[in-house]
Amino acid sequence: MNTSNLEIERKFLVLNDSYKSSATECVTIRQAYLCLAQNCSVRIRQWNDQAFLTIKSHAIRGSFSRYEFEKEISLDEMNELFAMALPGRIEKKRWLVPLENELVCEVDEFEGENAGLVMAEVELNNEVQTFTHPAFLGQEVTMDPRYFNSYLSLHPFTTW
Repeated sequence: MNTSNLEIERKFLVLNDSYKSSATECVTIRQAYLCLAQNCSVRIRQWNDQAFLTIKSHAIRGSFSRYEFEKEISLDEMNELFAMALPGRIEKKRWLVPLENELVCEVDEFEGENAGLVMAEVELNNEVQTFTHPAFLGQEVTMDPRYFNSYLSLHPFTTW
């Protein structure tokens, strides 16, 4: 497995909106899933005016690392695939907050059927890397599958 395709991230619930004052960018994201299998998921995502097809494995046993393959596609291709996607959409605003050591905290404010959920992700270089937690980070939910976007597409936060 190509280690450059490993995604190593930790997820946290967000306590307040203080991240907005430190954010350098806010993007609009919509996504849907073409396949949700036991070992991987296939997602399409629109990030502002760009679109991507992504294949993600489930977490590698005992860790929070996942294989991720991503390819940019055209918006026309995105719209064609979106029409074929499984029911359940993810809509969110993503705020990009710089942290130390060139890390970025991505804070997602979910909309639509997942409105009310605000979650942050920090992508790391390795599983033992540490970082100073900003005051807005709350409980860690990295290993809780209810907070995976694939789960939220089928079981929206507003129905919990």
